[in-house]
Amino acid sequence: MEGKFKEFHIGVNVFVLRDKKLLLGKRIAGFGAGSWGLPGGHLADGEEMEKAAARELEEETGLRAEKFIFTNLINDLTGKIHYLQVGFIAEGIGDDSPLVKEPDLCEKWEWFDFNNLPERILPGHVKQIQAFLEKRYFLE
Repeated sequence: MEGKFKEFHIGVNVFVLRDKKLLLGKRIAGFGAGSWGLPGGHLADGEEMEKAAARELEEETGLRAEKFIFTNLINDLTGKIHYLQVGFIAEGIGDDSPLVKEPDLCEKWEWFDFNNLPERILPGHVKQIQAFLEKRYFLE
């Protein structure tokens, strides 16, 4: 069996909802530059997933949630690197506005109606949003 397993990455992404709209950020650097994505990032070695969701949300937007609810898992084979994308819904955000906390990675945050999402969304996040809308816990 040795040598048959390749490395894969785990992304932890957050659904921030307000007034039936979804928060997305426009990426300006790295993979997917020019596309929109959920707040989120990589799970650190030894990190709990809900803590990763909280960390990523605060690092990127300045927002804090009272709790995180698991919504879905995506086996993302769309890019050159194999990802498992884990989605959480942030609950108890309050009325604070999202801030651009990582201006080298994200240009702006905007709220989108699910019926009017931007055309360019990160490939792995497209499936994650699809699963969320279909109330599915898993997609390949």
